[in-house]
Amino acid sequence: MSPNETARYIGLMSGTSLNSIDCALVSITEGIPKLISSTEGTLPDDIRDEIAALNQPCENDLYQTLTLSRKLGILFGDTVQTLLSKTGFTASDIVAIGSHGQTIRHQPKADFPFSLQIGDPNTIAEMTGIPVVADFRSRDIAAGGEGAPLTPLMHNTLFFDPDINRCIVNIGGMSNITQLTNSSPHLGFDPGPGNIFLDYWVQKHLNKPHDVSGDWARTGKIIDPLVHAMLKDPYFTLPAPKSTGREYFNRDWLNQYNLDQYASEDVMASLVELTAQSIANCIDNDIDEIYVCGGGAHNHFLMERIQVNANGSVQSTAAIGIDPDFIEAVTFAWLAYRRINHLAGNSTASTGAKHERILGGLYL
Repeated sequence: MSPNETARYIGLMSGTSLNSIDCALVSITEGIPKLISSTEGTLPDDIRDEIAALNQPCENDLYQTLTLSRKLGILFGDTVQTLLSKTGFTASDIVAIGSHGQTIRHQPKADFPFSLQIGDPNTIAEMTGIPVVADFRSRDIAAGGEGAPLTPLMHNTLFFDPDINRCIVNIGGMSNITQLTNSSPHLGFDPGPGNIFLDYWVQKHLNKPHDVSGDWARTGKIIDPLVHAMLKDPYFTLPAPKSTGREYFNRDWLNQYNLDQYASEDVMASLVELTAQSIANCIDNDIDEIYVCGGGAHNHFLMERIQVNANGSVQSTAAIGIDPDFIEAVTFAWLAYRRINHLAGNSTASTGAKHERILGGLYL
């Protein structure tokens, strides 16, 4: 099939927030993706706990890792089948599935750098009868890159406007940004934590999975000295390219600040401020428009704090017609399209790779 013909792809994404499995059906015409339909698959509590255990920086059992990879492959396959049933399309209507998988270890600065995602693509292909593209990060790392972020090229495809300086902010467990200007059309990197600390803190104190709209955080008072102390962490001043994950920003990182000495709602407000300031500090002053996607787009208090700390106007990507919950899934459908058509999928400006590379292995 010519890359200029309209074709359908499916994108799968399970992020560091461990909220759900995002599944997007995408049509692509002349390289431009359009979201047709979407669904969310559930991550059962026991699976979420197993993922969280493997995310911890310690030696983990290989049997547990591979067993979980198969379990996730089945969940991903089920989610694709749900989407197909919902839309009435069949396997023969889909060119390929782009599956990011579930990251359990991201070590781009190790002596032998790597990034490991699980969610067996062979299982997905077997269950759905659709070719699967997976393992998108490894080739970029082999080419000297961080393997992340992989969204900038797609952000550029969807959101670039030569007359408007824009920044696309994805807030999942971690945050990442892409600045879209004439001088840097797709410069992206990870500013730091996104929702990971917010979710941890609300789970610990309210036994709720998320403070979705930021209502609890809004009841607290921001502890400025605490936020300033956290922002002194060396990661925040590292130059790009840079990427991060739960290996660095985790419960142990948070516990060094002795948070139990403060009112829990004040800590929550301060953690929102940490995310907001770490993002805003990375956005150039000449940015006119800031569009937020990912779970953080629904946190009204977080959106307000980004607006306070940044120069450009802050809105959800819904304001320009794209569901903020499925942009990453759309990205991996689009990256599958790039792989099938032998087109590079990485932005060397964003990952630091020495060369543009075709990303992903193909599982037929």
